[in-house]
Amino acid sequence: MTEAALSRVAIVEDDASMSHALERILRLAGYASDSYCSAEDYLSHSRRDAACLIIDVQLPGMTGFELHDRLCGAMQKAPVIFVTAMDDADARLKAGAAHSIAFLAKPFSGRALLESVGRACAQDAAP
Repeated sequence: MTEAALSRVAIVEDDASMSHALERILRLAGYASDSYCSAEDYLSHSRRDAACLIIDVQLPGMTGFELHDRLCGAMQKAPVIFVTAMDDADARLKAGAAHSIAFLAKPFSGRALLESVGRACAQDAAP
């Protein structure tokens, strides 16, 4: 069984079409995924067993960075990949300060996504 087949990815993305596209790419690569339309939805309904999180920076209500901060405060430290349609230097600095695996500006390639998810899952599996 491959590492992908053993890994679950949580997607926190408010754009339904983007969320479906991410789910499809992950499923074709052998990953399981769960999608949430907001940070609040994730906090209320997630299984919290994801090997990594894909979080949109600009979410309605709580931002992706605020969600990350809240999860870190609760000692939940699954590796994070930030995605955004609004690529700017400040967001890149915040993602770096959050020790994210990747910061992907939309549109990004499926290959870039899967490489980042692979690194995140490998980091999550490390002792």
